[in-house]
Amino acid sequence: MTQNGEGMASVSLNSVIEKMNLKNLTPEIDLKKKRITLAEVNRPALPLAGYFENFAASRMQIIGFVETAYMEGLTVEQKHDIYEKLLSYEIPCIVFCREIQPDEIFLETAIRNQVPILMTSKSTSSFMAEIIRWLSVKLAPCISVHGVLMDIYGIGVLITGESGIGKSEAALELIKRGHRLVTDDVVELRKVSDDTLVGSAPDITKHFIELRGIGIVDVKALFGAAAVMDTQQVNMVIRLEDWDKDKEYDRLGLEENYTEYLGNKVVCHTLPIRPGRNLAIICESAAANHRQKQMGYNAAKELYARVQNSLAKRREEDEEDE
Repeated sequence: MTQNGEGMASVSLNSVIEKMNLKNLTPEIDLKKKRITLAEVNRPALPLAGYFENFAASRMQIIGFVETAYMEGLTVEQKHDIYEKLLSYEIPCIVFCREIQPDEIFLETAIRNQVPILMTSKSTSSFMAEIIRWLSVKLAPCISVHGVLMDIYGIGVLITGESGIGKSEAALELIKRGHRLVTDDVVELRKVSDDTLVGSAPDITKHFIELRGIGIVDVKALFGAAAVMDTQQVNMVIRLEDWDKDKEYDRLGLEENYTEYLGNKVVCHTLPIRPGRNLAIICESAAANHRQKQMGYNAAKELYARVQNSLAKRREEDEEDE
């Protein structure tokens, strides 16, 4: 993903072709400067019927069986007329699904107007779902933060804190305990939706961990492919800080604390660090507890309920004694 001259995120059309395994039906067209800037796609059924008002021409255009069946019923004159109108717009590309082959008039008009025509064997609905999901991640707003992102019991845990506090060491211990590394040191966060943040590693540091005194460790080479993953949703943040004896730390967890990235709130726990605390086990327990809360059980609330019930029973017993 890159930024164009106006600061808008974009993806090269060549990377889309490679990712989606598309066949280029117009090799005469130079694709080097062709870029996709929107995650949304469009099926141009109405434009093919001659209605161009509010035509979303800046999106990828997807043509399936219905559009093709309509095009086959057009006369040669109608095809020349409607194809010329459709392809005169600055369309990033048109994809024909189900290995449908466009007619010669369509291809000639597309080449003349420099509109790339691609083809996929996938069904229209499945291809649309796949390309929208992939583009939504690639084109999402993105920031880089300092930290370690781990997959622990299926929960994406972002571990942050000052440099040298022990994030990478905790990550290494978690990997040895069977959990998976997404990225160390630099985490690229993308806002896929108002509820979803996805983290990944920069290509240059993917699967590497820096351990002070040892150097760079290749986690994938050392522990195998099962110890790493490319992306993971960020479900919670663990912030490590030096123990401050004058500071009060949450001991019950009745109320959730949050931090914010790209406008999205994420559950955040602050862990004080001092000798003797096993960070890996604490992070593992925090992830398991978060998963338990997602399943409807909150240990802190359960303890609070037990205390309240105990107090209520004592009051009842005192009233009976009186």
